Amino acid sequence: MSVTTVTPVTPTQSAKVRLRVRRKAQLAKGVCGLVLVDPDGRRLPDWTPGSHVDLTFANGLTRQYSLCGDRWDPHRYEVAVLREPGGRGGSAYVHDVLAEGDSVEIAGPRNNFALAPADRYLFVAGGIGITPILPMLEQAELLGSPWNLLYGGRHRSSMAFLDRLAGWGDRVEVHPQDEHGLLDLSAVAGAPPGTKIYCCGPEPLLTAVREAAANLAAGCLRTERFAAREQGAPVRTTSFTVKLARSGATVTVPPGVSILDAVAEAGVPILASCRQGTCGTCETPLLAGLPDHRDSLLNEQERNSGDLFYPCVSRAASDHLVLDA
Repeated sequence: MSVTTVTPVTPTQSAKVRLRVRRKAQLAKGVCGLVLVDPDGRRLPDWTPGSHVDLTFANGLTRQYSLCGDRWDPHRYEVAVLREPGGRGGSAYVHDVLAEGDSVEIAGPRNNFALAPADRYLFVAGGIGITPILPMLEQAELLGSPWNLLYGGRHRSSMAFLDRLAGWGDRVEVHPQDEHGLLDLSAVAGAPPGTKIYCCGPEPLLTAVREAAANLAAGCLRTERFAAREQGAPVRTTSFTVKLARSGATVTVPPGVSILDAVAEAGVPILASCRQGTCGTCETPLLAGLPDHRDSLLNEQERNSGDLFYPCVSRAASDHLVLDA
């Protein structure tokens, strides 16, 4: 009997690996789907619903995309990319330049939007926000947990994965805005105890869902966004110091300079990607001090716990911070 040894791809936080674009397809109007594989056929790292990967293209741009394929298929990753005319160039590159057979660098997967146990689930997706939700539906189905999905978009033709959702019948409410108006969120406001609500989409939808869930139990709503939310002015406008516990360095961070850049200048770089507080790549444990959280990832409960910190955008409310770096 012959035995074949398969060496898995193992991207780490300090290195990226290359994958090949096996297939590129139009999934809906303005939405492009990519299937990524290892060039040598190696197994890809496992992932969980809500995970995303960082893709770095040949032009140097790095962008984050949610994994939306079959997580039980160990040899392919699938992502979907919305063309954003007002974006920073990543989506235009995918739609107009990237071709089947091209290589991309990948880091991850990472998960800042994990599916937690619940009695039942209500999923709310807007537009391309359906991508992290799809594997969650399949996981909830696998677990036998009751669930429903509200899926809104501007036009039916721009809503990806409708064919994949059709098999779940009336548990999925497809709500194109040009046909029915804004998504009805009464199911959010009336969610029974024990329901966890997961929402991903544009900022107006996230705001509306937060308002609809205002009277529900704390912690029942989890959201993920693709763009940084607006932040007010920093708590302090003067310099502060950051001590890096593992390296032993102490760095002064002046106004207008990110902690990420300040510690890198001191010779202690922290891996980062989006630099907008949305991807979670630079997540660093906070050991001491009062933070001024300015990310778009942590919910209020996580902010109050005070043990996670994103130095790409967040700052100090106290004179000193201590980071595990």
